[in-house]
Parts: sequence; structure tokens; C-alpha cells
Amino acid sequence: MADQQSVIGIGMLGMGQMGRAHSSAFRRLPQVRAGAEPRLIALACRSAEKGRAFAERFGFADWREQWRDLLNDNRITVFDNTGPNGTHAEPCIAAARAGKHVVCEKPLARSGAEAYGMLKAVREAGVIHMCGFNYRFLPAVRLAKQLIEEGRLGRVLQFRIRYLQSSLADPNFPFRWRSDREHAGHGVLGDLGSHIVDLARFLVGEPARVSGSLAIYFQERSPEGAPERRVTVTVDDAFQALVEFASGASGVLEASKVCLGSKNRLEFEVNGTDGSLRFSLERLNDLEVYLRSDEGTATPGFRRVEVTDATHPFVAQWWPRHFLGWDQTFVHELGCLLDAIEGRATTAPYGATFEDGYRAAVVCDAIATSAERGVPMRIEYLP
Repeated sequence: MADQQSVIGIGMLGMGQMGRAHSSAFRRLPQVRAGAEPRLIALACRSAEKGRAFAERFGFADWREQWRDLLNDNRITVFDNTGPNGTHAEPCIAAARAGKHVVCEKPLARSGAEAYGMLKAVREAGVIHMCGFNYRFLPAVRLAKQLIEEGRLGRVLQFRIRYLQSSLADPNFPFRWRSDREHAGHGVLGDLGSHIVDLARFLVGEPARVSGSLAIYFQERSPEGAPERRVTVTVDDAFQALVEFASGASGVLEASKVCLGSKNRLEFEVNGTDGSLRFSLERLNDLEVYLRSDEGTATPGFRRVEVTDATHPFVAQWWPRHFLGWDQTFVHELGCLLDAIEGRATTAPYGATFEDGYRAAVVCDAIATSAERGVPMRIEYLP
């Protein structure tokens, strides 16, 4: 067993899908990463029954009724916030002021202004911070980033990305917090759009101007267990945006949850003067590559590269020549966080910091404002 000095204690808020993903990733990290052992110390949950069950299932030593109790526990080094959007800002700011390192799921906040307050707090406290954009940690996405950085595509001209799901296509899908602007901030724009905005910034660079449109296809929904009640939906079901990047590249961003047949369909394409890349989450171990230098060879056209070799990003720590899954992105992501805490690496530029979360929130706000006003909006970040 690791001694106390080689342990990084984890306190977590949230027991949803992301809470399960993070908990599982922390448990797997010692198998693939040398260094301090992440130890699940305590979970914050108001329900004693649910809290105890989750803690027992995932190996937390204890549970607490209030998230503030985690900040007073000296065994906890990292505050991991996987709660709903409306519970991101206050707990993360308080955790930073208590000297805890902080990781928070995306979207970082309900607005750019709220995210900026979180960014200021972690900077002033001097703690390590990370925003949960896990798709940066897919081997194929990291290889795409590497090829772009190496100039293999030449000058990037165009970027297009879409993220399609189907859950809201059912008019009987219940009204939940994600349908309420006060609790969610944005709808699909914040939930799926924050991911694709981050990937756009990660791969191509800063957006300079956006033109957006939003749509609400089902204006009312019923809360779960109360079909007789109808509640107004105040956030979007889908969005589209045209993007002008500071580099001169142009892009198209789209996300929707009303696409029947699409379970979790994330796709992007990058076109440059010397080549192109294509990726689909439905084939997450593959990256399609086309290079101008291949023209005139016996095999022109896109080549499907299986990103499973030991020389590819992240693969060597697993099983080379075998496929990895979505869940392993969280192992890579949280391993990056722990490496930064130990001083062996930094979260940026390949991991997403609170600054990345803030900038993604600003872009999402600008898309929503453009849709409301019917005019393009320039992207302006606070210093």
C-alpha cells in the first residue's frame, strides 16, 4: 500500500454519468501510471442512501451530506466537480480558496462571466485546475493535433464539426434541469457545443467572429412523473454556427439532440493546403489522413490510420495494437491532472484548463447572442 506522502486524496461532488466515469478512471490510474496513488476519500451527496451506495460501489471511504464538508477534510487534495452546471461555480471557487486543486466537468459554467469568476479564483489561489474536455485525450484526436502542429496539412483553410444525438427527438422526454436556462445556462449549445467549440480551438486556434442560430423544436415538456404538467423549455435543442478563425480559416459548427438514429455522433474534418483529416467518434480508434504528398502514388486518397500503435499518443500505457474506448479518455485526462499536481507536467496546452473552459463559454455566449440579434459577434476575452 502507498504511504501517505504518495497519496492524492479525491473529494467528489456529483454521482451522475460523469461521476461514475471519473470514479472509475481514478481507480484505474495506478494500473497505467507511475506516481502518487489517487485515493477516493469522500463523496458529497444529500441522500444518505444514495451516497452510501455510490461510495461503496466505487470505493470512496466515506460520503458527506454537504460539499463544503469536503473542503474541511485535510486528506483531500483534489476537488472533483461532476455536478450539474448550476453547481459548478460556487463549489469550485470555494475549493480553490481552500487550497484544493480543482477539476470541473464541462461546460465550466453557465456563462462566460460566471466562468471568468472561476478562472480568477483558481489563478489567485495558485492551484492546479482542469476543465473536463475529455475528447482532447482520444489518441486519434491527439494525433490530429500533432499532424497539424507539425505542418503536415500546410495552412489550415477549413474546419467543420458536428455532434449529433437523439434524446430530445422524443417529445415525451421529460423536462429536467438541462431544459432550464437558470440551471443549465445553455441547452445543446452548452452541453454538446462546448465540446466542439473546445475542439475547434484545440485544433485550429482562436475564433475571431461567429454567426449563430438556435432552435427549440419542442417548446414544452412534462416533468418526470407528472405528465399532466407542462413546463416551458428555455434553452435550445440544436444550434449551428459559422466561425471565422483568427488565423484566417473558416469553420462550421453544429450540434443537435433531435437527430433520430444518432446516438453519440461526433465528427470533424480539417482541410489544409497540403492535406486533410477526418475523424468520427463512432470509429474512435481511426483517423483518416489525406496528404498531398501521397498524390501520384499507387494508393492516393484518404488513408485510414488505426491509432493503436505503441508510438501513437497514450497507447503504450495500455495494450498496443488493441482498441481503446471512451472511458479511457478520462484515465488520460485525470492522469494529466495528477502529473501537473506532482510537477511532472502541466495541464496546458494539451489538457484543458479553466481558461479553456472560460474561452469556450465566451464563444458559446457569442453564438447565442448572434442568434438572438441576427448579426455576427466578435469574440472578446477578458484579460
